[in-house]
Amino acid sequence: MLLTHTTLHKDLKAYASPAHATALSRYFKTGPGEYGEGDVFMGVRVPDIRRVATRHKDVPLSDVAALLASPIHEERMTALVILTLRYTRGDEKEKKKIVGMYVAYTLYINNWDLVDVSVHKIIGAWVWAHPNKKTLLMRWARSRYIWERRMAIVATFYHIAHGELDLTCAIAETLLGDAYDLIQKAVGWALREVGKKDEQTLKAFIREHYADMARTTLRYAIERFSAEERARYLRGDW
Repeated sequence: MLLTHTTLHKDLKAYASPAHATALSRYFKTGPGEYGEGDVFMGVRVPDIRRVATRHKDVPLSDVAALLASPIHEERMTALVILTLRYTRGDEKEKKKIVGMYVAYTLYINNWDLVDVSVHKIIGAWVWAHPNKKTLLMRWARSRYIWERRMAIVATFYHIAHGELDLTCAIAETLLGDAYDLIQKAVGWALREVGKKDEQTLKAFIREHYADMARTTLRYAIERFSAEERARYLRGDW
């Protein structure tokens, strides 16, 4: 089935719910001054987005790029899911094209769910395979664009899964002073994952950077500690 914007929009619309669209608009903060201001939702649930993406996974990348620039949130999500599917089974040439597209289109990857569903599977995997590309994540960590900063830390989940923790810690350190709740949570989440692999690495990071860590970040990072240990680390008592 050949993708056109009209075809895929129709496919997604079959799963759309106006009531769910209203709920999503509130959940993803689309009001004036909020982080998702102006975003448009059809009201399609993620499992249905994945069904549509799977049906269209073999379309030309040029069509996926057009979809990624859509004003409709679920269409951008569908494009990203297609890219993750294509990246996983693509050859080196296709993977390079997908990475190039992702980097070029970060302004359209503009909410936390879009970042979290895709960046570790594409950019994280690419950087793992090409360690000299770590500079991309460090550049994103210093970006003025909130979603590139989130991309930087979430991309390292691929490295954590493969037992490499240093990159996550380096990017977490860069982001510790971030004022945005969505970045503080992402950093804490990443550190918690580091702790699953090596609790001593997490504890050493907290002890070294305790004075600079937002409480949100710290609470997320120590979520798996015992109640007694959480209380001690929140007090800085170790």
